[in-house]
Amino acid sequence: MGEFFKEAPPFDLQSTFKDSASKVPIIFVLTSGSDPTQYLLQLAKQQGYRAGENLKLVSLGQGQGPIAERLMSEGAAAGHWVCLQNCHLAVSWLPKLDRLLEEMRDSDGVHDSFRLWLTTMPTPKFPVAVLQSSLKLTQEPPKGLKANMARSYIDMDEAEFESCDKPA
Repeated sequence: MGEFFKEAPPFDLQSTFKDSASKVPIIFVLTSGSDPTQYLLQLAKQQGYRAGENLKLVSLGQGQGPIAERLMSEGAAAGHWVCLQNCHLAVSWLPKLDRLLEEMRDSDGVHDSFRLWLTTMPTPKFPVAVLQSSLKLTQEPPKGLKANMARSYIDMDEAEFESCDKPA
């Protein structure tokens, strides 16, 4: 078996975005040591979205459900991107998320540019209907120092690499 089958492919959020649609959530299934936020922010910048303006991020937890609902509603109407982080910390709110997504699928008022990004650790409490109707992504953390360093270089764009003023 060659390296092709042993190594995980580079994380390609751009191709997932191309396959996405406004009424189909994109779920990052988190693993220990992975954080897709930097990839999302980089893609958002490429697509003309800026955090705090037309990209809204909220970390779910106690009392954040109503804020998430408002952001989803406003985002769907205006064509913003909304990222609900750590859905596994709001298991009591997840049935409401399921109902909101079902209403959104049946609605004609969802802007074509709207995207809903969700992050969650694996949990049996996550609504199956949401999983079935979503695009799902996961990113395995690199195994070992060499793999970790290699991923860091792969993730770095050339301009960022060349901007370093430290000698090699």
